[in-house]
Amino acid sequence: MTYDVAIIGAGVIGSALFRELGKYSLSTLLIEKENDVALGCSRANSAIVHAGYDPPTGTFMARFNVEGNKMYPKLCEELSVPYRMNGSLIVALTEDEMPQVHSLYENGLRNGVDGLRVLSQEETHALEPNLKESICGALLAPTGGIVGSYEFTTALAENGVANGGHVALNAEVVRIEKFTDADEPTTELTKHGGYFRVTFADGRSIKARYLVNAAGIYSDAVQQLVGKERFTVTARKGEYYILDKRQGNLVDRTIFMCPSKLGKGVLISPTVHGNLLIGPDAQDGLDKEDVSTSRKGLDFVRDMSRLLSDKVDFRDSIRNFAGLRALPNGKDFIIEIDPDVDALINLAGIKSPGLTSSPAIALYAVELLANCGLELKENSNFNPYRVENRFSEMTDEERIELAKKDPAYGRIVCRCEQVTEGEILDAIRRPLGATTLDGVKRRCRPGSGRCQGGFCGPRVLDILSRELAVPREKIMKDKAGSYILVGKTKEILE
Repeated sequence: MTYDVAIIGAGVIGSALFRELGKYSLSTLLIEKENDVALGCSRANSAIVHAGYDPPTGTFMARFNVEGNKMYPKLCEELSVPYRMNGSLIVALTEDEMPQVHSLYENGLRNGVDGLRVLSQEETHALEPNLKESICGALLAPTGGIVGSYEFTTALAENGVANGGHVALNAEVVRIEKFTDADEPTTELTKHGGYFRVTFADGRSIKARYLVNAAGIYSDAVQQLVGKERFTVTARKGEYYILDKRQGNLVDRTIFMCPSKLGKGVLISPTVHGNLLIGPDAQDGLDKEDVSTSRKGLDFVRDMSRLLSDKVDFRDSIRNFAGLRALPNGKDFIIEIDPDVDALINLAGIKSPGLTSSPAIALYAVELLANCGLELKENSNFNPYRVENRFSEMTDEERIELAKKDPAYGRIVCRCEQVTEGEILDAIRRPLGATTLDGVKRRCRPGSGRCQGGFCGPRVLDILSRELAVPREKIMKDKAGSYILVGKTKEILE
């Protein structure tokens, strides 16, 4: 089989395009080197839906940030993804930073951001009384929001499968070749027609007429497998704190510092799940697989956050994590038809605000594919909707009714997050269902609370083993090879 379009990379950019292509009568394949979607930059970030006041006017970042922001409410409602337009404040720590606040306001107006307003010191503290008293003022961006980032990515990919798309997991791309329609290798990479043959590390290969490179921090390496070197992408690491829900109401809005050359700085934000998020720092030039945390990095995050508020109780920290951002060698997203390889689309270097921009980038990428010659015929059976039951968000009456229909929804597995067995079964049985402990966690949150899976982890493992019909020793925590059990204790000791 030759696919019409193959997308390399199942992060939020690739998954958004995958779903968008489901609106057309196409054969589409989403390719991912890991054993699940959302395991790269899309799994560990600030989960912020940015308003769009910061990117330079006229850039892809500015355009798609503002367009994507406006798409989020409807899209998250369709996909049953947790989202809240909580607004954001960009604060001036000193009077010297107030001109920058005004500059961001003017830049946001040029970018088309709605509702921006510069606040005085008194107005700022009236909105957020737990901010440090010395803060001098702020820019209010009411269209800023927060989202479940891995739930969003997973829902996009799942909806793409539900609408006829295909996914190849554990499929690391190691070779890309271009052939003519007569199956002859060609070096005339700009010639119309023909197909790509994409080979994976395990020897499997697929064919596709059009190829989209959405490989995140590895997008430069993927592009160079078939084309001339056009760009480089490096990794920027950021470390974070997640605090218990007792801290979740410290602020209502996302609180930013004035941005610097290293990014938007350390933020304090509620999460859509009721926790408090603090971070990140910015560390450049590191290995593209390095997601370790460090005392130095976390101390920096903690110390910088105290410039925003001195009321954070870090004794309520329940988890630290680090995420990677894809930094291009230029100053903008790389979104292009490769000039040397016809029918290859590069969606590369999608750093912040990439999460916000993803649905708008997907729309534009469809246009680029059409410009390359892809025929777009509407899929009359496209279903944009996805329904997910969240026991923790239901009323008592709704819970009782649901448990009557399916007793699995009456059995709490994760006490911290109030997750039922029914929700876990849904996460496993859905299109593109979970096969690992963390895969279940990313979809419906068992293990995300204060005990971090200490109580519910073994029960989730048993459910996975039962549903997938595999021994418990074969169930992994996360990525390939991360087995949890190795055998029975007495047998091993003997």
